[in-house]
Amino acid sequence: MKNHYYNVAIIGGGISGAALFYELARYTDIDRVAIFEKYSKIAPLNSNARHNSQTLHMGDIETNYTFEKAKKVKETAKMLLNYALNSGFEDRYIFKYPKMVIGVANEVELIEKRYEKFRELYPYLKLFKREELKKIEPSLVEGRKENIVAMGALDQYCAVNFGEIAKSMIDKALTLKKGFSLYLNSEVYSIEQKGNKYMLNTPGGYFFADFVVVNAGAYSLLLAHEMGFAKELSCLPIGGSYYYAPSSLLNSKVYTVQNEKLPFAAIHGDPDISERGKTRFGPTALALPKLERYKESTYIDFLHSFNPDSKVIGVFYDLLKDHDIREYIFKNMMYEVPGIRKSLFLKEVRKIVPKITEEDLEFAKNVGGLRPQIIDKAKKKLLLGEAKIEPMKGLIFNMTPSPGATSCMGNAFKDMVSIADYLSSRIDMGLLEEELLKDPLHTLDLKTV
Repeated sequence: MKNHYYNVAIIGGGISGAALFYELARYTDIDRVAIFEKYSKIAPLNSNARHNSQTLHMGDIETNYTFEKAKKVKETAKMLLNYALNSGFEDRYIFKYPKMVIGVANEVELIEKRYEKFRELYPYLKLFKREELKKIEPSLVEGRKENIVAMGALDQYCAVNFGEIAKSMIDKALTLKKGFSLYLNSEVYSIEQKGNKYMLNTPGGYFFADFVVVNAGAYSLLLAHEMGFAKELSCLPIGGSYYYAPSSLLNSKVYTVQNEKLPFAAIHGDPDISERGKTRFGPTALALPKLERYKESTYIDFLHSFNPDSKVIGVFYDLLKDHDIREYIFKNMMYEVPGIRKSLFLKEVRKIVPKITEEDLEFAKNVGGLRPQIIDKAKKKLLLGEAKIEPMKGLIFNMTPSPGATSCMGNAFKDMVSIADYLSSRIDMGLLEEELLKDPLHTLDLKTV
């Protein structure tokens, strides 16, 4: 048992699990931590750059964030930004682009009001009118008859390769602590409580830990259900697809205004950091009956985590009663149908780039991930934020929909505090504050203020 015993076991080698692994190594005196990843490499699924929005969500251009949520997102995003800058990842894994959210026609007033409120929180924000946009991002204006305005910044870090950053976090942790271990090709089949410890069943045998944190995306709820926990929650996986266009179309990360009735993000366009020379538009949003986007064998796992009953059906019924939501669901189904999808999605993209043609668009095959949307059956509604299940001491299940990748270090900090308290371990808060909580926004371009 000695070689298979750890103080902490982390399940899931994406950016969330990697952030916790790193923070435990860097900022605590905990000696033995293991991280388990079912595949042969780190960040193979949603943290992979091909499967997410590649956006550092600061809360400044996301119109679905309230002022209070934006303030929280900004603070936790700052931690990840500091980590990347401290590591020298500029122009490798984190990039500066102009970024903005556009308001078109009747959305103009909304953007102008939002700008007046949010510039208090983000001093670098500027309001760009049509004439300024012609110089910054001419493709937004060319061929457009409607009024347009944008709120954003010209010189902020906003694009991230979360997969590569996850790999760096695990590499650093393994260097910092000899008792930290990475187990690849190590799916955790089950978790059982054994006295005051937890036993993990893996292909490499049984492992024991004092504390277990599950950061396994849609599988987190499945593992919780298999232990008899959180049966009041249901997992609805939402797949997002993207379309490619020539790189000449956009030099900025451009978001559109969120329809407040819809629980999923509005589409955006930006330079793709994993496919250089291409602009990427998306994501679409389509409910899929599986836990991994490109693995058909996960249908059965979906049924267990979906846990359907009359309450789940009631949630769907309430959603489908709304005309806007019904239309949105139908359109996103059509965006996946070969032969007609490009011409249909073209209408969405033209809100950003009016003169784009169907010939400019290309469906991005095998691009886009699957995020777990949680249904609370007791409250009969979709949960739009992160879900954390803490059914007993020493055990946490995390499900982190957007902006989960951006918030990885803030979420890891919360779990690190719980772990340190449970294990009577010490956190070096001075070092953490010095490295992760300083304000990196001195990098703003004073010309834009």
